[in-house]
Amino acid sequence: MHQPVILITGGSRGIGAATAILAGEQGYAVCVNYVRNRDAAEVVVSAIVARGGTAIAVAADVAIEADVVRLFAMVDAKLGVLTALVNNAGILETQMRLEQMDAARLQRIFATNVIGSFICAREAVRRMSTAMGGKGGAIVNVSSVASRIGGPGEYIDYASSKGAIDTMTTGLAKEVAQQGIRVNAVRPGVIYTDIHASGGEAGRVDRVKDAIPMQRGGGSDEVAQAIMWLLSDQASYSTGAFIDVSGGR
Repeated sequence: MHQPVILITGGSRGIGAATAILAGEQGYAVCVNYVRNRDAAEVVVSAIVARGGTAIAVAADVAIEADVVRLFAMVDAKLGVLTALVNNAGILETQMRLEQMDAARLQRIFATNVIGSFICAREAVRRMSTAMGGKGGAIVNVSSVASRIGGPGEYIDYASSKGAIDTMTTGLAKEVAQQGIRVNAVRPGVIYTDIHASGGEAGRVDRVKDAIPMQRGGGSDEVAQAIMWLLSDQASYSTGAFIDVSGGR
């Protein structure tokens, strides 16, 4: 039995790091992708290796197609046949209303959050598809409850990028269902990660938590559990599915 191989984009922090560590515990060989913070990625790798697992860290910007192609080639060479992809890499920019936004900001958000996820999924399908000689596999896209709420007054661009991820999940799931590949998504709500600092409000979770039915923010590990369930054989009949991990928001 070959060891299953998982690639997690944006795996050096937050939800990606929690998912990487959980995947390592569950027996996956893990590729922790990161953009700039090699030290943070190496901390995640070390945590996996310390528990007896296998992991590597690979720098690549998913907004750059050549980087994505190189990233997947590194996984092929260092870890073997890809079993699972988690499209987790995502960016958020400073909270603002639409009338303040410029095209450059929109292009940055969509380049990473949407096009990056598409290109990563493309590379995964090319490797997993039974129609192309693969053995099947599973993809989980990390969307956001913002795709349903819209992010008004803060980041409707980010919310819109996650709306695109929802649609891609639905369409790709149907497209590759007969090729041994399942495609699902999780929609995290307000989670304690450092992405909020990118939006200019590190304490955002505590500000909005009283508006959440469960009256608290979520943990990265709570999202990671849902991601790993969707990748597992326990979810063998689920494709095109969404799990909201949002405290009822």
